[in-house]
Amino acid sequence: MAATTTLLGLLTPTQGTLSGTWGDSVNYGISDYVDIAIAGTLSFAGDGAITLSNTTGSASGNGIGSTTAQYMVIRITGTQTVTKVITGPSYSKLYMVDHAGATNDVTFKAAGQTGVTVAVGEKCFVYYNGTDYVKVASSTADGVATISFGSTGLTPSTATSGAVTVAGTLAIANGGTGTTSTTFANLTTNVTGTLPVANGGTGITSLGAGVATFLGTPSSANLASAVTDETGSGLLVFATSPTLTTPLLGTPTSGVLSNCTVDGTNKVGYINVPQSGSAKVTSYTLAVGDVGEFIELGASGAIVIPDATFAAGDVVSIFNNTGSTATITCSITTAYIAGTFTDKATMTLAAAGVATVLFISGTVCVVSGNVT
Repeated sequence: MAATTTLLGLLTPTQGTLSGTWGDSVNYGISDYVDIAIAGTLSFAGDGAITLSNTTGSASGNGIGSTTAQYMVIRITGTQTVTKVITGPSYSKLYMVDHAGATNDVTFKAAGQTGVTVAVGEKCFVYYNGTDYVKVASSTADGVATISFGSTGLTPSTATSGAVTVAGTLAIANGGTGTTSTTFANLTTNVTGTLPVANGGTGITSLGAGVATFLGTPSSANLASAVTDETGSGLLVFATSPTLTTPLLGTPTSGVLSNCTVDGTNKVGYINVPQSGSAKVTSYTLAVGDVGEFIELGASGAIVIPDATFAAGDVVSIFNNTGSTATITCSITTAYIAGTFTDKATMTLAAAGVATVLFISGTVCVVSGNVT
């Protein structure tokens, strides 16, 4: 008989042998075995233990049987009532194991060893490592069956199939509870006392009247109900452009009333008469900003009263702070000197004289004081 290879038992024809049987020997002893070693599938059903062993072909036939070890794929079908044991040859060999059976696992091992467990529905590669068969790849059906917490953290146990269970106690210092069981607390009946703010609490045992309502619906009305020392009523006010209804302001520290009125129509005036800018030393045309103030004339100063600029009731005072007369030019439509009824185009303000210009309308004014 021709010699064979060590692992797969393939024929190795030698010079001077297989005379007249060379073709059959190669086909049965080499080709057929290479075929099943690469793509062949061997199926088993039922519970019986299986031992795989090498077979060898010859000129008379390939010798491949139901337990030939050279197959690549081992497939389990049917229903197993106990763990099915398959024993592979104890030499370097790779198998793809497909557990398409039902109910129980399959153990794939070497003779005298414990092997690996293949779960129902699992597909995996196993190979002989010189001692026993081990898994080198698996479908997602397999995984860690149990996890032991110990006292410091998670430690996976031997990988098996089935549901994951947890054993042991994870210490509090490592993020656990320090117990093997937990009774959940009812926050209504099982928790008492006050949790300090420093520990993540509120520091209080209850909310004031109306506070919970405001937190749920933060409206102005609900805020007013939640506070106890407020003054006034209405809507919450913010700093920029609020609308106030009949407020009592008390005594404000400061404020600008340039856009305010006394009675809804007439503007707020001055208690004193402020000066409008510095002394005028050239010709100066009165402006709306001068209303309620006085204009000082210096050397070479003069005044122009413009037309259609001021409103009825506006008043501007003029003081000639020089030793010479000053000219007031009346560009306004009609200008009277108080006590006369003659329209004046110009007027003369005496040295150290004071004149008050009262606007009857935008086009009519009356000038009183030291003018001619």
